[in-house]
Amino acid sequence: MKKNILLTGGAGFIGSNLLRMMVNKYPNYKFVNLDKLTYAGNLENLTGLEDKPNYTFVKGDICDSNLLNSLFEKHKINAVMHLAAESHVDRSISNPMSFIETNIVGTVSLLNAAKHAWDGAYEDKIFYHISTDEVYGSLGDTGFFTETTSYDPRSPYSASKASSDHLVRAYYHTYGMPVKLSNCSNNYGPYQFPEKLLPLMINNIKNNKELPVYGDGKYTRDWLWVDDHSKAIDVVFHKGRVGETYNIGGNNEWKNIDLVELLCDTMDKLLGRQVGSSRSLIRFVKDRPGHDRRYAIDATKIKNELGWEPMVQMDKGLSETAQWYLDNEAWMDRILSGAYKEYYSNQYE
Repeated sequence: MKKNILLTGGAGFIGSNLLRMMVNKYPNYKFVNLDKLTYAGNLENLTGLEDKPNYTFVKGDICDSNLLNSLFEKHKINAVMHLAAESHVDRSISNPMSFIETNIVGTVSLLNAAKHAWDGAYEDKIFYHISTDEVYGSLGDTGFFTETTSYDPRSPYSASKASSDHLVRAYYHTYGMPVKLSNCSNNYGPYQFPEKLLPLMINNIKNNKELPVYGDGKYTRDWLWVDDHSKAIDVVFHKGRVGETYNIGGNNEWKNIDLVELLCDTMDKLLGRQVGSSRSLIRFVKDRPGHDRRYAIDATKIKNELGWEPMVQMDKGLSETAQWYLDNEAWMDRILSGAYKEYYSNQYE
């Protein structure tokens, strides 16, 4: 059946990479990209899609119920891919209310709009909620998050995402809403906003600036190449079971300090510097409150049920990521100067 998909947060890092793949892969699907264009939303990430006949951009807020209702009606929306979220832990510590509003109230507003539009006629409908592994809390030196791991969020960000996960499941159990969920590990790759670890470090290394590393640097994360994540979302959307959750991980654990050191050496090679010289820029800084020690995902379920597994490991992915940011200095400069925000007015107003 032809899908008319409302994709929220499509101007962000994961959403834009997903749209670049999906719009071209499924020319018979219609994609409506709803994004508020807050600080991390960048339409330059989607350059080249504006003229595609199966793509439409709408600037708007997922908390705006009237807008959501009109979009469902106008575009005959029969599927939702919900990625819109405030996502930076540090920002959630300093301003938790914006996370409550977007991640919780926004998700409920979207669920209500789908419920109203579909009015119980749920055949061939789907509400797919993309979430994070941070809802599970923190691991010790061993073990992995599975789909049945108890929730134990530690930051306002992860608590707001845990709430949104629970609400999506509640609409499945209470109203019969056909939902699917996935929880992913740390994504990396092109078009990531430079407040996040890897683009921040890449830019600092390039400019010989200090590389701030929290605490002792031994916080461990599982890293997932963003295009691998897009392929996983694609397969969950089309083949995943309704009412189920799928953990999406990279099988790619790194301590922060080890990853930063590898990035230093990778950048030194790409910049023609003496390998190892950029490590001198590393500075350990005061730890973040409530910092989770380790995340690691067991992605057995999605592999066994849907045949997906990550293909890109860190050596290859990190080199490609660093090269992309070096090749796209103008993109980075426009973000750092704030000029990227002009794109919407130039293109759409």
